[in-house]
Amino acid sequence: MSNSLYNDVFVSAGNGGWGPGLLVSPNEERNVVLSVTGGGIHPVAARIAELSGAEAVDGFTTGMDDARVAVVVINCGGTARIGVYPKKKLLTVDVFPGEPSGPLAKYITEDLFVSAVGTSNVAIFDGALANAPAAEAAAGAHVSSSRPTVVPQERIRVQPRNGSGKRGIVGAFSTAAAGFGAIVGNIINTLLSSGRQAIQLTLQTILPFMAYVSLLIGFVTFTGISTWIANAVTPLTSSPWGLILLGVITALPFLSPILGPGAAIAQVVGVLMGTQIATGALPIAYALPTLFAINGQVGCDFVPVGLALGEAKPETIAVGVPAVLFSRLITSPIAVVIAWLVSFLL
Repeated sequence: MSNSLYNDVFVSAGNGGWGPGLLVSPNEERNVVLSVTGGGIHPVAARIAELSGAEAVDGFTTGMDDARVAVVVINCGGTARIGVYPKKKLLTVDVFPGEPSGPLAKYITEDLFVSAVGTSNVAIFDGALANAPAAEAAAGAHVSSSRPTVVPQERIRVQPRNGSGKRGIVGAFSTAAAGFGAIVGNIINTLLSSGRQAIQLTLQTILPFMAYVSLLIGFVTFTGISTWIANAVTPLTSSPWGLILLGVITALPFLSPILGPGAAIAQVVGVLMGTQIATGALPIAYALPTLFAINGQVGCDFVPVGLALGEAKPETIAVGVPAVLFSRLITSPIAVVIAWLVSFLL
């Protein structure tokens, strides 16, 4: 809660950021916003200090006791600083997109870290939400009209960027070098974060489902289930009504995920029908409806993979998989009928 000198400030994650957000509550003992970004006080640190009434200090030029630090502002994409301050149990705000990584990743937790923060992600915290979870606070935090939103500028201690108080050529060069370094660092850390997310997606989502599909293909190949079914339904290909029934069978929700890997029905029936049409035993008009009849199962084994790759929630996958499978049971025979009608125009 805020007091007469300080305001509680909520810092939420920006676009592509990590963490539900942090509630920064300065007091008489902890009243420093430590900016460890290089190049002086970062605008995010200055904004937190402005709204909270705390003191912004440049950590690169001024040593500060951890006991006085209310929050630390860093610009790290996942190497050292990203975990140093969370390990000290200090609230850490990263202006770069970042997430738990590096040798100190285990110390980076939701109650201590938030990333991709800009000045627009900092707001005075409404005391009515003080007991709400951080995630709810992130959605409800706003600038309160009953509290001051501007703190006198003298409360913000901005360290000279060149460390000596002199601007001149040296100071201008130091500022330009720090700005260029920040731009390059932002680009590099964005690329590193993207690469890290791609690897995590591959390890946690793509590879497990590749293993699942491989296991399923091995099962249907070893047992011969799909080949046996294909041979059993072959007689249905001699009439349009049989093709419609074949479209229903291939799209049955409990069969289509098994028939998908290896495409046994598509291979067996496709070769058979192609041969009979080529020899004139069956009219060529059967070619198009047969194509739709034998492909009702296509992709049904990939539905959970596709949903997972789209980062769908478990609840969405639980509903989406049966929804797609049962919809195929309706659309597959309809597609066969439409293809059969269109075939007369070919």
